[in-house]
Amino acid sequence: MTNVLLIVFSMSLLYLSIANRLSSYVKILALQGFLLFGVSFIELDEIDPINLVFILLETIVFKAIAVPMFLSYVIKHNGITREAEPYVPNFISLIVVTTIIIATFLLSNTIQDEQLNKVYFVAALSSLFTGLYIISTRKKILTHAMGFLVIENGVFILSLAVGNEMPLLINTGILLDLFITVLLLGIFINKIGDVLKDGDVNQLRNLKD
Repeated sequence: MTNVLLIVFSMSLLYLSIANRLSSYVKILALQGFLLFGVSFIELDEIDPINLVFILLETIVFKAIAVPMFLSYVIKHNGITREAEPYVPNFISLIVVTTIIIATFLLSNTIQDEQLNKVYFVAALSSLFTGLYIISTRKKILTHAMGFLVIENGVFILSLAVGNEMPLLINTGILLDLFITVLLLGIFINKIGDVLKDGDVNQLRNLKD
């Protein structure tokens, strides 16, 4: 069942690559949060109950609900247009992300390690590289923040691969890192919303000391 959820997660990366509306990005991030919740609930069967509850709350409350609601608020509060405005055509983005997934799958087959879960490996690396691609090919600052969240989801999947041995401290670090990053980006976006009309990264060149 976890393999099915991770495959759906990888498919969401393909949809993310061709999404034009910021609301679609928010919905995909929420979907990924629910998928990670499902994977955590099924996979982490040997972890202690307190740690398990923390991880489940981290995914369902923070990733699937709180962060998407916060991003929606930032979009409405700053009057950011609903279009993601990529630098490259959607068809090219679809090809690139598809290539990323295929390349990570081929790479996983070259690694001879019985402890390596290939589905986790492919989903995690695909998420990492797709997040980087989103950051480098989208104009809006907010989509850069979303790209970082996709990268963080990939890191979380890697941690789930050894989740039954993952200490509570690591989970706390992941949550605090995500929270602080989103908080700082939110403050940054809200402040520059008074100066920049639409949160386009190109407008940052107009900022002066």
